[in-house]
Amino acid sequence: MLPSVLLVAAMTAWAVPGSAAVAARQYLPARAVAQPTPPCHPTASSLRPTSPPRVTQGSFMAKIRARGRLIAGVSQSTYPFGFFNPLDGRTEGFDIDIVHAIAKAIFGNPNQVEFKAISDDQRIPEVWSGGVDIVAHTMTINCLRLEKVDFSTVYFEAGAQVLVLKNSRVKHLKDLRRKKVCATLGSDSLGYIKAAGAIPVPVTNFTDCLVLLQQGDVAAISTDNNILAGLKAQDPWTKIVGSAFTSEPYGLAISKMHPDFVRFVNAVLQQMRADGQWAATYRHWVGTPVPAPPPAKYKA
Repeated sequence: MLPSVLLVAAMTAWAVPGSAAVAARQYLPARAVAQPTPPCHPTASSLRPTSPPRVTQGSFMAKIRARGRLIAGVSQSTYPFGFFNPLDGRTEGFDIDIVHAIAKAIFGNPNQVEFKAISDDQRIPEVWSGGVDIVAHTMTINCLRLEKVDFSTVYFEAGAQVLVLKNSRVKHLKDLRRKKVCATLGSDSLGYIKAAGAIPVPVTNFTDCLVLLQQGDVAAISTDNNILAGLKAQDPWTKIVGSAFTSEPYGLAISKMHPDFVRFVNAVLQQMRADGQWAATYRHWVGTPVPAPPPAKYKA
């Protein structure tokens, strides 16, 4: 039953059109006004540092320091960004060097890190669950992922290409229509493969893709060119073909619950750009010539 005041207003509206109808409307609940979605700028979506990297009381960094180690989700099979070196029993690579720099900023010791091996499709769930403090795992910043996690500024720029056997006539992803192409679960690459009319073959790690290519079970692998270069280095009977057909800006993924840690990590990255650490890491793991590091861009 309508409240009496609303019932009277409604009856008046039927009897006297115009002004009474306006009076009746004032008692009705206001409709929610749809707010425009702010534009997404993936490479300018991070939080600006407020100071050089400093561990302040009550911060998430202070909690990490109290625990005694930084927990980082990384790959142990993506040469040369994150991989397990059986010769020395260490996890190494470009991403790993950045994690060591963050640990040094927190503890004064770059080795106070626990590396947790995760696959591509585990990256966001591990951040959400708090299983890791940070993910350093060749992770492209895009608008969909920004709805789920925060990212650092861009620390590496890649682009998708295709890896095939040396005797293949394939020149580009579009040449692989109706053919099987491998990529990892949780990667953007599966979408690009499907959009090109090829048949996506999802696996856990890119080294699994390399085995499938070597066995003739897939016609190609498609992912970021720096990852393909690592696979090519492991198998000289492969080649990378075509030009890059996407832009893949990498960021470090962090929970949206810890904006102070995002600012801290960005301060570490800025320090690495300025003092030559980034260039030295690039030279060691990727090679020469060494480009300028991706410039830091922040939310307005």
